[in-house]
Amino acid sequence: MKILIIEDDFIIANALKKELEKYEYEITLMEDFAEIMETFQKIEPHLVLLDVNLPHHNGYYWCSQIRAHSNVPIIFISSLTDKMDQMMAIQMGGDDYLPKPIDLQLTVAKVQALLRRTYDFQMAQSQGLSFHGVQLDRQKAAISYQDKKVSLTYTELQILSCLFEHGEAYAKREEILDYCWQNDQFIDDNTLAVNISRLRKKLKEIGLDNFIETKKKVGYRLAKEAVQD
Repeated sequence: MKILIIEDDFIIANALKKELEKYEYEITLMEDFAEIMETFQKIEPHLVLLDVNLPHHNGYYWCSQIRAHSNVPIIFISSLTDKMDQMMAIQMGGDDYLPKPIDLQLTVAKVQALLRRTYDFQMAQSQGLSFHGVQLDRQKAAISYQDKKVSLTYTELQILSCLFEHGEAYAKREEILDYCWQNDQFIDDNTLAVNISRLRKKLKEIGLDNFIETKKKVGYRLAKEAVQD
């Protein structure tokens, strides 16, 4: 599988490249940081490791540019370790976050877990799902309602798949974590909450305000009251 590393500290970038190549990943290092999208579209990577602090534009900007064209898994890497920075990374469309100094073994574990979750899920979940007129297209990673459609990252798609499969019943937080991250020990406690928040913003864009309902100490479910029959 192909991985694009967008990191302007070439000591870190080369260390990541050397470590990941041990696991037979095909690695491309970004060299011209003014041509990130051109390189991305040329190599079509299966995963992106994306630094936050970059020349020209920051990683959040490039994440939004990538998300306009692709749902490829993105892991942010940054020396910024504040919770707000990690939440921003997820809200901007990232799937995971790695703090500096980089732990190479942790990086490999996160890369392997995210690739496995994304592409195993993509192959296995071929059928679409429906909930009171809301359509979840798992092949195209999109949700549609009343002729409006919005694209989803694979993490968002997994969360919604879990909720759709529960129907009007609540899905416990632990059930969603197990469904989406397979009990990945490296997932931060805030990851689910931030992804739910991002999902709600996307759903609001297509007229599904309050479509995901939260019940304290119980979990999440889809609210049929938010759907106009």
